[in-house]
Amino acid sequence: MPRRPHPWELPPEHRPLPGNPYAAQGFGPPVEPPRRGRSSKVPVIAAAVVLLLLVAGGGVYAVTGGNWWGGSAAPVAERTTPAPPETPTAPPVSTAPAPEPKRIPTSEEINAGREPGEAKAWVVDDPTDLPGRSILLHDLWIVGDTVVQAMHRKVTAYRLADGSEAWSVPLPAPVCETPVHPTPDGKVVLVYKNSQEKSGNRCNQLQMIDLRSGRAGWHKELTESGSMDDTIIVHTAISGDVLAIVQSMTAAAYRVDDGTKLYDIPMENPGKCYPDDVAGGSRLLVNANCAIGADREKSYDQLREIDPRTGKVLWRHRTQPGWKVGKALSVDPVVYTSLDAQDTIGNWRIVSLGPGGKLRTTIDARPKGFEKCGDRGDAGEGIQNCPGMVVGEKAVHVGGTKQVGAYDLGTGKLVWGVKSEATTLHPLRAESGTSALVYESGMSSGESGIIRFGPGGVDTKKQVLRHPRSARATESGMLAGRLAYVNGRIVITPSIVNGQDSRREARMLSFAPEKP
Repeated sequence: MPRRPHPWELPPEHRPLPGNPYAAQGFGPPVEPPRRGRSSKVPVIAAAVVLLLLVAGGGVYAVTGGNWWGGSAAPVAERTTPAPPETPTAPPVSTAPAPEPKRIPTSEEINAGREPGEAKAWVVDDPTDLPGRSILLHDLWIVGDTVVQAMHRKVTAYRLADGSEAWSVPLPAPVCETPVHPTPDGKVVLVYKNSQEKSGNRCNQLQMIDLRSGRAGWHKELTESGSMDDTIIVHTAISGDVLAIVQSMTAAAYRVDDGTKLYDIPMENPGKCYPDDVAGGSRLLVNANCAIGADREKSYDQLREIDPRTGKVLWRHRTQPGWKVGKALSVDPVVYTSLDAQDTIGNWRIVSLGPGGKLRTTIDARPKGFEKCGDRGDAGEGIQNCPGMVVGEKAVHVGGTKQVGAYDLGTGKLVWGVKSEATTLHPLRAESGTSALVYESGMSSGESGIIRFGPGGVDTKKQVLRHPRSARATESGMLAGRLAYVNGRIVITPSIVNGQDSRREARMLSFAPEKP
């Protein structure tokens, strides 16, 4: 019996069938995106915010003229000569009342609107008084029966069963860095600033917290001796009971239990290679930028696996000249995104390494329309923060706006792919073979839930969880910023919350099957 073609392989005239957004549809030839001039780059975080707005609303209007982002201004002939300036007058005093705080629906209200077969939900409405600006929400940690997250000047644990607060640890200043992984026994070391000032401060205060008990442990301050080890930007990772820290262009390892410094991570080729970031989990990886004073076509990055207990270098892997490490998608197996140093936005690959750091495969997902980190870009966070891409034993799963697919780590070939016209598809967890659980995030009117896909793509679709329509507005507003999945339950938070009361958002939302 002939093999049924994948959705990408069908001609363009095969459109989705009514009521089935996952029906096969051809991709057609890739469209070359317009090259961005380097003079028009925006700061990384601002670019990420623009991207979030694009996902939320389908487009962004320019501030002037109401044109679509990137559109041309009105023709010169249509412009009118501005009137001469008038004598300035004092602005009128506003007597309008302050806008009412935005109301977040309760868990009871969401569940009251559920239909048969829909998941049960809980929502967290955090009343913490925040500065009137965008506040970053940090990594999600699942420990025991709680989910824990740091926001601004507080670390809070919520019970997975119902979203009630289990404990919180206040901090004297805002958190600026968290590792992706805690220790196996549930301890973490986060970094917060040395003051509450909006600018001019340092990210140099280390605080250990036991996530199982909610107790704060040891505290210490990172020392600085010059520009080589300043703490303006700090990256951390935990592997086993070891905390690795990169501050500026130096790196060191500390024991999580008591904060003892274990060793300085060796700097190889001093003057040419400098530690840049660290990735943790079952392995400890250190990335370094090399030949940074040379032409970009000659610069390169070097990945090293370090024995976390001794600091011994186990292997080294060097990118090809002119390319750099983007994000470490997995440390076992080692899979990372590689970026063209001269075009870090549009020219990228997925690189898979074998034993000893040997190159295994290089995957180009661009011809199918995929973008790095599931169209989410880089919000300036650590090397392991890359939403929209999940690695399994045999495949890397890549998601994004309207599509998701799996590439074989051994051959580099596309195993399966699925398109959806109304939703964004986020790989959530790799399963056996090349199958994966996928979070389907719809707009306020679209479907939402968890789906399982495998080889065969749309033909293998199985609905695992269907989220209630009554939660759709709250869920879509989170833009799948942070995701965690454990024992059939998904936890969702925004990546950024607004501190203005009139624009408040839900802090956390979770869905799970209703127990019989």
